[in-house]
Amino acid sequence: MQTSPDPTPAGPLAGLKVLELGQLIAGPFAAKTLADFGADVIKVEAPDGGDPLRRWRLLKDGTSVWWQVQSRNKRSVALDLKDPEAQALVRELALEADVLIENFRPGALEGFGLAPEALMAASPKLIVLRVSGYGQTGPYRDKPGFGVVAEAMGGLRHLSGEPGRVPVRVGVSIGDTLAALHGVIGVLMALHERGKSGRGQVVDVALYEAVFNCMESLLPEYSAFGAVRGPAGSALPGIAPTNAYVCRDGQVLVAGNGDSIFRRLMKTIAREDLAADAELADNTGRVARVAELDAAIGAWTATRTVDEVLAALDAAAVPGGRIYTAADIAHDPHYAARDMLLPVTLDDGSTLTVPGIVPKLSRTPGSHRRNAPALGADTEAVLAPLRARRKAEG
Repeated sequence: MQTSPDPTPAGPLAGLKVLELGQLIAGPFAAKTLADFGADVIKVEAPDGGDPLRRWRLLKDGTSVWWQVQSRNKRSVALDLKDPEAQALVRELALEADVLIENFRPGALEGFGLAPEALMAASPKLIVLRVSGYGQTGPYRDKPGFGVVAEAMGGLRHLSGEPGRVPVRVGVSIGDTLAALHGVIGVLMALHERGKSGRGQVVDVALYEAVFNCMESLLPEYSAFGAVRGPAGSALPGIAPTNAYVCRDGQVLVAGNGDSIFRRLMKTIAREDLAADAELADNTGRVARVAELDAAIGAWTATRTVDEVLAALDAAAVPGGRIYTAADIAHDPHYAARDMLLPVTLDDGSTLTVPGIVPKLSRTPGSHRRNAPALGADTEAVLAPLRARRKAEG
């Protein structure tokens, strides 16, 4: 039985103090995820413009609408990490933090006088999440690495697109996001271990490794058979039938690769002969005749609308779906029912719809507690206690 959430949930990470020194995507996404579930995230930004994400993609009143997603629930402190006084203040903030998150090139944090070893010596409980292109060790550690490069090195880019054509990117910064999620997992594991040992540790996440970790059987297939998987367009190599098919007014994805599902799909498209074919009873046989199966399914979808195809698939309990645009998402009743279309009121009184909180926790769910901050909006509130303590200590 699902427990009803508290009316005003603080979140399971309430009381956790996080110091974010990163910018753009990977580090800030990890911090955003922790903030969504109650962590108090202090984001340190350069006074001269702040995080460049503030000005990425489409702007509303001079600020990226993406910023309202990536930095919700955070506080902003404007400090120049190149300034020794700012470095001293950050060291004091680190003494009070449970987690520090950074995604600079390896060595940059040390260059700011903020080496994790020194910070952890002063505060043994501190957990430091370091996200970089290639990790903190190895021959490539000093190379600059963005998510797109990591997607290529991790094996994903080679698989994307159509056979014989230049590989394409997936359309979002998936390498950065995967690294951020791996970073969150690492932080939560380190927090769990700290509960037993009382000690923090460094969580080292490389962008390319986060991508590579999601590449399924890519490496063992090469190890066992010398097989180098290549791009396959919209199909799922080695699993059939699963593909995108053209309808009269669009395209649909059909996943008929389970044995019983396949038989139901073939009956739905009036191909009982294929449903009864013993050679197609399992995936191995279907993969060998995948072109024939795709042609049969495509011939059926081509004469129908997307809605007609999906209605028939639903009736037969065959997985299928339309290819959603942003407009489809914004008007979808299931997204709405799952609280994934979250309306927030901006400081100017306008309403902006942003993605809801993931994952869903039954008793201590995440929440949108405050909008993304203006640059340096919380500098005085955060630093005043430090300065007062310094003054009291003489």
